[in-house]
Amino acid sequence: MSALAGVFNASSSLFTMDFYSRFKPKASQAQLVWVGRAATVVMVIIGLLWIPVIQGGRGLYDYLQGIQAYLAPPIFVVFFFGVFMKRLNGPGCLATLITGFAMGLFRLAVDTPVKLMGTPYAEGSFLWVVNNIFFQYYSLLITVVCILVFIIVSYATPQPDYAKIGGLTFSTLTEEDRRATRATWSMRDVLLSILLVVIIISIYLYFTG
Repeated sequence: MSALAGVFNASSSLFTMDFYSRFKPKASQAQLVWVGRAATVVMVIIGLLWIPVIQGGRGLYDYLQGIQAYLAPPIFVVFFFGVFMKRLNGPGCLATLITGFAMGLFRLAVDTPVKLMGTPYAEGSFLWVVNNIFFQYYSLLITVVCILVFIIVSYATPQPDYAKIGGLTFSTLTEEDRRATRATWSMRDVLLSILLVVIIISIYLYFTG
């Protein structure tokens, strides 16, 4: 219940502060609270209506894994490549997020009717092919497309102001930044991290046989 409460609270706050307050900048605190409560009620209703879709799949865990696989790739690409490549810019980031989320939402739109009604698409059709691609393969496809979009759009548009991104990418780190970062960890942290990786791999190998 606490997890659900956190999700509903975060969703209502997101809608109220990032959307409603922008359209109604002079809204009072009482109005914002009322809108937040209304947004929470709407989210609860949407959640209840979505239960049949989840039941139509292979369970809540598999459904959540699919959702993450479809929506996480563009976020990963933006953060990961943004840290290592200073030439990537804002327009490339925006194009990547839009492209990735569009591909993810398209897959969700294709999968949902099948899970809800249990009627598959005509075998051999385009929608049937999309629906039957293993979700991790589709996630990999989104990742590859997002990487290409990020790089192509970034290099086709003006380069970012490197002064503004100083210290945010590896290429723009100064010696002072490197020393400050190095001071935040020790060999003990490295050894514990290695131990954690070994434990995770061991657990994975144990349960996969």
